[in-house]
Amino acid sequence: MSISSLLSIMVTLFLLMVCGYVCRRTGVIDAVASKKLSRLILSVGQPMLIIGSLSNMEYSAENLRIAGMATLIGFALHTFMALAARLICFRFKDVDMAKIFEFGLVFTNCGFLGFPVLDSLYGDGMGSFIGAFYFISFHLFLWTWGIVLLGRGRDDIRLTPKKALLNFGTVPCAVGVVLYLLKPVFELPDFASDFFSYLGGLCTPISVLITGGLLATVSLRGMFTSRNLYLHSLLKLVAFPLVVCLLAKLCGLNETYILLCTVMAGLPSASVITMLAEVYDINPGYASETVGMTSLLTTVTLPPIVLFAEWLAKI
Repeated sequence: MSISSLLSIMVTLFLLMVCGYVCRRTGVIDAVASKKLSRLILSVGQPMLIIGSLSNMEYSAENLRIAGMATLIGFALHTFMALAARLICFRFKDVDMAKIFEFGLVFTNCGFLGFPVLDSLYGDGMGSFIGAFYFISFHLFLWTWGIVLLGRGRDDIRLTPKKALLNFGTVPCAVGVVLYLLKPVFELPDFASDFFSYLGGLCTPISVLITGGLLATVSLRGMFTSRNLYLHSLLKLVAFPLVVCLLAKLCGLNETYILLCTVMAGLPSASVITMLAEVYDINPGYASETVGMTSLLTTVTLPPIVLFAEWLAKI
């Protein structure tokens, strides 16, 4: 596991974010293009990334065991973050701000940013494979607990079985898992694997460009002087991953899973909150600032957090 590879990917992501900011400021990417690109990634890129990450990995008993552990860790970690976030946010007076604050603490950008970060630590392919199984819990929590969270005090936001089970995350996860389990008897042809890989490869660069573009739509001065955003970032990017790292060590997990827990807890807030906030009119400006601030600061906070996790795992 290479910290130099992690530093390299974080610098790359930062530069992509800067490029997105410049593109939005100069009009290369406008509001319409940003929404269209977001829809492209959510409805095409992300599903192909998930299916490709699961179906292209070599089938083995060891990989199957790793996949099962990653899935269990995903459910355990989301449960912990949901409980911790609820305890932190239940006294907030501003209801909409509380929803965004809490949502941002629970749900991280574990796909678009998580996959390349995990690949930099575990090696190309294995990181995305582990991340894809972790992603299963993300989407199940997103379309159940996430909808319940955003729907507090609202009659127009309702949790439905259809939303929970049939969405752009759970369906490709199910397809990918089936294809992976069928690998001993059915191998995807090369053109199908390449198809998934090419479309899945759109996710990280485009999603980070969009995130950088979000920064151009808010007041940077206001964002960088907001105590609320600094508090959120401190909890999301430092406190949560450190606590999760220590808990993983106390639970006796090995280095592979300690790093998985730490990285997934220390990623920025999920960019999907900006789209949901806009759709449901839940303080979309603050949602954009939350995603932008945590995405920017992650390039600085994640490397030392991972170094700490590697050190702790070895003692």
